[in-house]
Amino acid sequence: MGALFKIVAMIVMAAVLVVLILGFRSMLRGDSGERSNKLMQLRIVLQGVAVLLIVLTIVYSQYGHS
Repeated sequence: MGALFKIVAMIVMAAVLVVLILGFRSMLRGDSGERSNKLMQLRIVLQGVAVLLIVLTIVYSQYGHS
């Protein structure tokens, strides 16, 4: 189960990176502020999920084997 948390966390972190790059590209191109705002909101949600999965991985690795 701990390995599953790690794999899903890596996938979510990769998604954060993709959204960050899309937001940066959007900013450089001068796209609408609404699009940039939606990308920022999505990035924040994905970062929260990534942090939660990392914490679950740590907790499971310490207490899941008892």
